[in-house]
Amino acid sequence: MQCEMCGEPIHGTPKLVRVEGAELQVCSRCEKYGTEVQQPRRTDVRRPAARPSPGTAGKVSPVAVQRKRDMFDYMGGDIVDDYSERIRKARMAKELSQKDLAMQMKEKELLIKKIEKGELIPEEDVRKKLEKVLEIKLVDTITDETEKKTLGKITQTLGDLTIIRKARK
Repeated sequence: MQCEMCGEPIHGTPKLVRVEGAELQVCSRCEKYGTEVQQPRRTDVRRPAARPSPGTAGKVSPVAVQRKRDMFDYMGGDIVDDYSERIRKARMAKELSQKDLAMQMKEKELLIKKIEKGELIPEEDVRKKLEKVLEIKLVDTITDETEKKTLGKITQTLGDLTIIRKARK
């Protein structure tokens, strides 16, 4: 069997990894580029309704599938690892219930519950609302020390290595 990412033959058992929403059978070297999936998830599987009504006999409804975020989703900024704990502590410190917090943010209570359990990473707009209402920070900031280290190093880019020639007419 070949790795679906690099094309090399896979020795041993292949890893099922989700990269930007696509599930791929990859080798051990390519598994770091995505999130490992426990079971293959088929998007074409449909589940029949619990009790079909007379007008909907034979119709099926699609199954809602939530995907975990992979490394490409974090490029805008890194959310802290203990975001769920920080949100819960800040909410309790303000003496708010999950329902009250959801109402203040104009979001659903279920969303708050899933975020506090760590089952769901908040999207950018929800994260900003949480930070505003609870007066907390959920994104890692660059410290002055790391900023100085990156400014001191000059790395080559693809543009430095490429010679661009203009076409003559």
